[in-house]
Amino acid sequence: RYIWTDSAFSGYSMPFVGGETERDATYILNFFKCQPALNYGFAHRDRAWQSAPDSKEAAETRAAMVDIMRFWLSLGADGFRVDMADSLVKNDDNNGEGSLGKDNTIRAWQEMLGTVKEEYPQAAFVSEWGRPRQALAAGFDMDFYLNWRWDGNPNGYARLLRDVDNALDNNSERDHSYFNAHGGGSICPFLDDYYPQYESTCNQGYFSFITCNHDTPRLAPRLDDRERRVAFGMILTMPGVPFVYYGDEIGMKYRDIPTKEGGYARTGTRTPMQWDDAKNFGFSMAAKSKLYLPVEARADGRTCANSRKQAVESGEIPTVSAQINCEDSFLSWVRSLIALRHSRKSLQADASWRVLYAPVDGRGFAYERCAKGGAGESAVERSIVVMNPGVNSETVSLEALANLTQESAYNPLLKIGEISVDGDCLTLGAQSFAVFGM
Repeated sequence: RYIWTDSAFSGYSMPFVGGETERDATYILNFFKCQPALNYGFAHRDRAWQSAPDSKEAAETRAAMVDIMRFWLSLGADGFRVDMADSLVKNDDNNGEGSLGKDNTIRAWQEMLGTVKEEYPQAAFVSEWGRPRQALAAGFDMDFYLNWRWDGNPNGYARLLRDVDNALDNNSERDHSYFNAHGGGSICPFLDDYYPQYESTCNQGYFSFITCNHDTPRLAPRLDDRERRVAFGMILTMPGVPFVYYGDEIGMKYRDIPTKEGGYARTGTRTPMQWDDAKNFGFSMAAKSKLYLPVEARADGRTCANSRKQAVESGEIPTVSAQINCEDSFLSWVRSLIALRHSRKSLQADASWRVLYAPVDGRGFAYERCAKGGAGESAVERSIVVMNPGVNSETVSLEALANLTQESAYNPLLKIGEISVDGDCLTLGAQSFAVFGM
């Protein structure tokens, strides 16, 4: 199942592991030294040891992977989130004009997922791919909108939340993220990246937003509580299936801590969940030294019981127990957004999406989500979502907001910040967000 070369000293431009062994070969890696690449073949072969994607070896690897998926699904697993899903077939990038790219990898997934879905039609498959045209064509149900920044150029998702070189840099002059109140700009650069991908794939599956993942710096503390509230408002009302990374719902912070097992800068996003003011903030009663990663520490470094309680009560260290019964907490805001999304078909994954307001020289953003009613209902349910993450008010006409009625404008389903009706216009106050129903 592994890819073995014909040299003990070379991977022929590919990452490899070798050593003093009886076998006169190295094996090719997918990422770290403990992660050998499986043999799904090479799209363009230039060495005798490389198998073709339609070879017996590659076919046996695909069959083995199908058996693995069958095993876990038979035990009750609901599906899989696949890391590095685009990495199966090697040398699979340059496949000629008209190619989606990764054509052989797409075909490999189509075969494997097609087989599994015939037996387990309710199973869900999520790809860490970041290119929905490829991932959804491959048969995945969902693809993550990943945080990418190539050669200093952020993609649309990064422009929303992480348009900064250093995740710990709190200087708004260097952070140009859309949801940074002072440093952000127009929503348009995000739309330039997102809209073509959404439009070309919305009937195939879900191009899905994440608040964070294990590879991405958390939003806090770089974005403050209010900035994150507006950001979550958008993430949880957009098309697709949103993913909330554990701890983000209470505002857990990214930490600058030493690397662990190849985590490097990602390690600070992987610290234990914070439940309450008990030992290790409720994550474990084990000794601190036994934890895989340290729990969040107070600024003064104190860890005694009284200090933990003070840190939780003051909000310095967020926990579930401190927020779950507080109406104004960040957790309550997130739960309200999720409840609203569940209660309105027009805010769910399949509902249509249309941009209503996206000024090039402003900070505001508005869109319409539409869905047909339930069984026996012919009416179309509409939700109008508006936001202004900036520090200056903006005014937009009700007509531009899909003819939002004054009655609806005066009665938002959910909101934060000041949003007011002035005749036939809606004024979006600083750092505001609202959802209106029609």
